[in-house]
Amino acid sequence: MEKVLLYRDSLGQYSGQSPYIYPRYGLGELPQAFARLSAIYGGTYMLDKPIDEVLYGGDGHVVGVRSQGEIAKCKFVVADPSYFPDKVKKSGRVIRMICILNHPIPNTGSENSLQIILPQRELKRKNDIYVMAVSSEFHVVPKGKFMAIVSTNVETAEPEKELIPALNLLGPVEERFVSIIDEFTPSDDGKKDGIFISTSYDGSSHFESTSVDVLNLYKRITGKDMDLTPLPAPEEKGE
Repeated sequence: MEKVLLYRDSLGQYSGQSPYIYPRYGLGELPQAFARLSAIYGGTYMLDKPIDEVLYGGDGHVVGVRSQGEIAKCKFVVADPSYFPDKVKKSGRVIRMICILNHPIPNTGSENSLQIILPQRELKRKNDIYVMAVSSEFHVVPKGKFMAIVSTNVETAEPEKELIPALNLLGPVEERFVSIIDEFTPSDDGKKDGIFISTSYDGSSHFESTSVDVLNLYKRITGKDMDLTPLPAPEEKGE
């Protein structure tokens, strides 16, 4: 019931007939939505700015970031593992295969978007395999094309073979693009120096683990859990 109410309350927040800002136009819509919301609350964006140096105070706590002769002062830094390779440890590998199709995934009712999760237990694996598919309706592929992203956490020395159970569901594939990347986790909680590092994206495609990581980051930074209680509607406040 809570998820149904959240869905209802989210309708109308963005243009269109869906409360979801993703996957329409791809992942780029997520940072765009965050940028718009952040600007409302006074956030400042410095676009296309390389990180030249992270500045620390005498006590070893971060005080700012230098970029192209300018310094952005801060109380803490939030970053992904690529910015601080000396502060993370390798935790595994992830394989992703982007597949371009000229047809919807067979036996799915010709749906324009869908997600399939192949359970680890059924595959005798330690990790699920994920398939996320969208059509040209979401403006990420040309008209008449479909895109499926197959991904999982690597468990063997032959990662591509691990995706075969999912690839067998797709039907003919026109083009494939494969990436195998290392996965990292922070070496410490970041409280000592104010450098709070996220974990790498894992093999899932539904953002559950990413959402958990965001909540974990919030607690490490603030020392308390994020309050996700919905704000009362105006009529509930007597307005």
